[in-house]
Amino acid sequence: MKDASPQTIYLEDYTPFGWRIAEVHLTFRLAPHATRVLSRIRFDPAPDAPEQDFFLHGEDLTLIRAAIDGAEITPALSPQGLRCAVPDGSFTFETEVEIAPAANTALEGLYMSNGMYCTQCEAEGFRKITYYPDRPDVMATFTVRIEGTEPVKLSNGNPGGSGNGYAEWHDPWPKPAYLFALVAGDLVNHPGSFTTMSGKEVALNIWVRPGDENKCAWGMESLIASMRWDEKVYGREYDLDVFNIVAVDDFNMGAMENKGLNVFNSSCVLASPETSTDANFERIEAIIAHEYFHNWTGNRITCRDWFQLCLKEGLTVYRDSQFTSDMRSPEVKRIGDVIDLRARQFPEDQGPLSHPVRPESFQEINNFYTATVYEKGAEVIGMLKRLVGDDAYAKALDLYFDRHDGQACTIEDWLAVFQDSTGRDLTQFKRWYSQPGTPHLSVTEDWQDGTFTLTFAQHTPGQQDAQPQVLPIAVGLLGPNGDEVAPTRVLEMTETRQSFAFDGLGARPVPSILRGFSAPVVLERATSASEKSFLLAHDTDAFNRWEANRDLARACLEAMVTEGTEPDDAWLGALEQVVRDDTLDPAFRALMLALPTQAEMAQHLHANGVTPDPDALYAASESLRNAMAARWSGWLGDLRAACTVDAPYDPGAGQSGKRALGGALLALLTRLDGGAAAQAQFDAADNMTLQLGALGCLVQAGTEHAALARFAEQWRGDRLVMDKWFALQVAATAPENAATRAEALTRHPDFDWKNPNRFRAVFGSLAMNHAGFHARDGRGYRLLADWLIRLDEKNPQTTARMCSVFQTWRRYDNARQALMKAELERLAAKPGLSRDVTEMVTRLLG
Repeated sequence: MKDASPQTIYLEDYTPFGWRIAEVHLTFRLAPHATRVLSRIRFDPAPDAPEQDFFLHGEDLTLIRAAIDGAEITPALSPQGLRCAVPDGSFTFETEVEIAPAANTALEGLYMSNGMYCTQCEAEGFRKITYYPDRPDVMATFTVRIEGTEPVKLSNGNPGGSGNGYAEWHDPWPKPAYLFALVAGDLVNHPGSFTTMSGKEVALNIWVRPGDENKCAWGMESLIASMRWDEKVYGREYDLDVFNIVAVDDFNMGAMENKGLNVFNSSCVLASPETSTDANFERIEAIIAHEYFHNWTGNRITCRDWFQLCLKEGLTVYRDSQFTSDMRSPEVKRIGDVIDLRARQFPEDQGPLSHPVRPESFQEINNFYTATVYEKGAEVIGMLKRLVGDDAYAKALDLYFDRHDGQACTIEDWLAVFQDSTGRDLTQFKRWYSQPGTPHLSVTEDWQDGTFTLTFAQHTPGQQDAQPQVLPIAVGLLGPNGDEVAPTRVLEMTETRQSFAFDGLGARPVPSILRGFSAPVVLERATSASEKSFLLAHDTDAFNRWEANRDLARACLEAMVTEGTEPDDAWLGALEQVVRDDTLDPAFRALMLALPTQAEMAQHLHANGVTPDPDALYAASESLRNAMAARWSGWLGDLRAACTVDAPYDPGAGQSGKRALGGALLALLTRLDGGAAAQAQFDAADNMTLQLGALGCLVQAGTEHAALARFAEQWRGDRLVMDKWFALQVAATAPENAATRAEALTRHPDFDWKNPNRFRAVFGSLAMNHAGFHARDGRGYRLLADWLIRLDEKNPQTTARMCSVFQTWRRYDNARQALMKAELERLAAKPGLSRDVTEMVTRLLG
């Protein structure tokens, strides 16, 4: 267990390591409880590095022997690592250590998952494997020998020699230790191949447990599509002879981009029409692309230190978003990204876990794999591209790859290539990396003599010292008849208050502001319901058309909660026209039907000075959905029937959009027929999207018992489908039963609380059931805290990440605040609390 009284590490204290590593040789003699790791590392003094003691990181290691240039030594050991005196010049350092992978429940370093050896070394897991300078700016080539009885033995790079009981691998590209990987076990491969743009043949493999071979085809298709796209769009060619992906059941994250050997959570690579939903297929496509794109933005060019995490993650998230936009619908993808940003990152910015895209200090780096680093980091890249233009962005990226290949870099290096290639001064833009919080952008307008003027003002709530940011504000103007009279123009705002004029107009226009969500801000603009309805009907920008509908939905729900009004009949009429417009993308129409979540409404009310009541929000949402179903009862069934796909299953955008719209319509129909249509769909379903969608409707209707039993019996042998079974029951059940149902599921024989996927299926779903988690008596809070206390002893990383569900605790009424605070304090008082959770709870309590 890590020290629960950790040291704070500061960006300003960065010091380069005093030695360079010429080469690393590792030998693994695998045994579940006594793996031996023999390392031989050639060190050379680093020129210009400050004088320092020789220190290697190491945690939970049993040192068998250590030697320098063949002479055994007795180093000074601590829980954090090893120190010793070393020669002034070059030297070879050798150690032999023993570790116990089978006992490693934290899933960091080398551990076992269902009999398979696997690793997770990002961010600081390699120090649990052997003594090493476990920091991203120390890069070296690795040669690895794996000895054991396992039939498949994999590591980074290209395969070398192999024989009875051993396999060797060599990675010719220098890499930091966090990109090291090893997998060994009884695995089978789904093979493929790819010919790069220079004509090199690359062998591709997806390695899985026996029995999962039929779930690899989509992953292979996605990998090949990613490789082809990266060559076409970024000019990046793959650089090894093989590319391996391994599916692992026990994994804290989604996937890991280890050089040439990507390790994936099984849920992020295995797919079949019978066991995976359309959303699963799209997520797998995106995650495979993300990890593959890291080969250049993360591996070939990595981070100098962990404060620069957004350098690789923000850029790679932006790249995978571009990829999905090209593979599917860019408008739908953009709306989905903004929904996710507002649901995950905006609350982070506005609460006790707020931090800049590039933090300036941390205690446990695992706690900074956040939506701010990833999603807001990607938004910053998007703004930069929007400001300089597509051609200048491409030119800057080429310079970035040419200048920094093989290096560990900083945000300053990243911005310098844009400054050097475009001549722009990005000093002010750099504030996006250093200032926390979400800027708020207010706007007023003026119309005189054919000139329309927009005046913007920006401020960042909660950040007294915030300086004005550079904001790209995409604006278009619509005429009174709905025609576009001024095409999209990107306004570059650099001041606290700034005006922009549009001349030569014949009539006062209606502005469409922040098109495509061109900057991650909160737009504050007083507009009438009629103007929003006008934009809903006429805006040529898909995002702003969706945003107008979202604004109307929020206003409707807010009025129902605070004033007791009935649902807005005019808005429902305008929405009906969009939903029934068969010239529009069905996936877009499905998004228009989705109401703001109750958590989103709670955030909206809190921002407007209203204390949210989860019970009232649930009641209003249910009442509005019932009103929608009743109003549209005459055509819901016919439109749903028109969404039927009469063709073999295809996870692409065409079919999945129809199924998404059909599923949204079925949810409304269920409110009219008590679940009859859902039961019919469940009985006839030939793919998981239809089967699970119908089951969710039956749970909401309260008629699910027989269907749940049938589903469990059908899929009991499929761990990923059973994750869905667990999650659905908690997420879709009525709030008054959510905590009770979650608690009952923890007693189910298939509930493996040590498996991160299964734990998240139950407790992540409980947190998503807004009114259920926030039950007045605190049952949801107590249940989650009980299990977090238990899980922390086994898996601090997953525990710490789950703690973030409490980050909005100050938003609610005094009684709920007191209940949540008591649970956080109970967590904080737990003896032996991990470093990961200690930091999170301390920050949450403020």
